[in-house]
Amino acid sequence: MYRMSREQLVVQRARKSFQTGRTKPLEFRIHQLKSLLRFISERRRDIADAVKKDLGKSEHGTELFETLGLEGEIKLAVEKLAEWAAPRPVEKNLLTISDEVYVQPEPLGVVLIIGAWNYPWAVTLQPLVGAIAAGNGAIIKPSEVSSHSAKVMEELLPQYLDKDLYPVVTGGVPETQELLKQRFDHIFYTGSSTVGKLVMEAAARHLTPVTLELGGKSPCYIDKNCDIAIACRRITWGKFVNCGQTCIAPDYILCEPSIQSRVVEEINKNVKEFYTDNPKTFEDYGRIINQRHFKRVMALMEGSTIAVGGDSDESQCYIAPTVLKDVTRESRVMKEEIFGPLLPIITVSGVDEAIQFINEREKPLVVYVFSHNNKLIKRVIAETSSGALLANDCLVHFTVSALPFGGVGNSGMGCYHGRHSFDQLSHLRSCLIKQLKMEGVNSMRYPPHTAKKLGWARFFLLKQVDVCRLRRMALLTMFAGLAAFVVQVKGQNIPFQSKLGLKGFILISAMLYFRGL
Repeated sequence: MYRMSREQLVVQRARKSFQTGRTKPLEFRIHQLKSLLRFISERRRDIADAVKKDLGKSEHGTELFETLGLEGEIKLAVEKLAEWAAPRPVEKNLLTISDEVYVQPEPLGVVLIIGAWNYPWAVTLQPLVGAIAAGNGAIIKPSEVSSHSAKVMEELLPQYLDKDLYPVVTGGVPETQELLKQRFDHIFYTGSSTVGKLVMEAAARHLTPVTLELGGKSPCYIDKNCDIAIACRRITWGKFVNCGQTCIAPDYILCEPSIQSRVVEEINKNVKEFYTDNPKTFEDYGRIINQRHFKRVMALMEGSTIAVGGDSDESQCYIAPTVLKDVTRESRVMKEEIFGPLLPIITVSGVDEAIQFINEREKPLVVYVFSHNNKLIKRVIAETSSGALLANDCLVHFTVSALPFGGVGNSGMGCYHGRHSFDQLSHLRSCLIKQLKMEGVNSMRYPPHTAKKLGWARFFLLKQVDVCRLRRMALLTMFAGLAAFVVQVKGQNIPFQSKLGLKGFILISAMLYFRGL
């Protein structure tokens, strides 16, 4: 007798629940979002304890980098959901000018969210915010590598969210593979490019669309004429937060040989300021997730000269903030994404060589550039391609909900945050509602197709009409006519009450016009 796996049963239950239509009302979605917010608020200590066990992160660090942004995303979704879910009118052509034409966001169905271990709460639950807001069911698969966070999520999240629609499935590779055999309406994966390809391959069997939030080697170019002290301070923070295990961390520095020593000196100074002379004992400096990754990161230093740091302790999965020099294009550390506290410096002759160096490699998640020269920054924007570009700071673009967060090419596909999460996990359905009238206008599309009909069709179909602009023009015309009327009757013997009423009418018309702008 055939027996369904646990993963099959979970997906089946979520789909049956979704098909009842329970997720359609905005009130239901808002209630679930508020419950998620309550979960974060009430279980803050459980979350912090789990992250401490997984990554050695302090309670304050967990709040700053895990839950604070998550709370902001939920509050934004609750506030804006009615606006995001509303029909979106679009421009018409003359053939459809009297029709109702709009885009209607609608839920996709059941979404699979596969989280990552480096920020086990933020990168797992932020996509969930978009899934709930868009009216989907969602299977949540936290990374088994951050095992303590996964366990807390499995035990506590169902106490706050609908158990059928938003179940948490834990486990390792076999469980994930079994989940990927099921049919989903969207898969949202955060992790490495290698696994991303496997996820995409599995999704293709069911023609399931995917969002892949991957990584890559994000370059950081330092212009020799910039404020090197401030640049290095911001780079030091962006690189070594979470022990370098951040997908958007600067992966390597590109700078001219003349400033390399100064860059090393400034980073060393900032490491001591941020993490003391002994980062190993400092509570805000974390640990590598496990010994496998510890050994991988340590092996990347082979063939390079340690300029700063280099200390390690395998028993604690500790690697000190480390800067590497004498790094070449062929060095081992340049062959893969580092995802650890190593910062190699590659010397280039200037911005031309830096741009060439970046473009010879896979498109990164972020390009960082530090410069006072706005033309140089604009040139890097124009001549490179990446998921994002950030000038004169690190990581902070992740905090801007209005910016789409995602990669391009090898660093990923699709995006999220704020409304982008809602749109990414919605089907934007095209809708046109026509009345059974004005058949004479429609006759041009019916056979026989004559040259005369083609001429009219070309005019009606190719002429786009901005209805809002037409409305504003009509109001302006009315406003101008009223003004002309006032000029005409000025000085005539009109009762005071009539003048007052006329002025009020003109004022209201003017307000309507400017509101239309």
